[in-house]
Amino acid sequence: MHHGIMRMTKWDYVAFPILAALLLGVTYSALRLVGFFGLGVLGLVIGFIAVRMELERDGAGSSDPTTLAAQFEARERMSRAERAGLQAEQAFRLKPLFVARIVATGFVILGFGLHFLL
Repeated sequence: MHHGIMRMTKWDYVAFPILAALLLGVTYSALRLVGFFGLGVLGLVIGFIAVRMELERDGAGSSDPTTLAAQFEARERMSRAERAGLQAEQAFRLKPLFVARIVATGFVILGFGLHFLL
């Protein structure tokens, strides 16, 4: 599946510095509380949850193959506008998961990297 490049809105430019500062505070607090190794484990947990949510959104969380086939057939019957609306909705819901995956990756690299270096 092709995910287009996410465009930054005006709200993103306002929210980004606030979220970045908040993330730095959380990272520092987590580091003081659990250390480098704990930060790496926290990153793994966040990453696992984000990937799991993404799989469930795509219908892969369903173990019943008939449900997956029905979803696929329903998408095939959609008009181009309905399909575009669905993709826009999924992209909107994907944004927090995208951020979570980046945060998780940073926590894992920073946590385990510094744990084994120091």
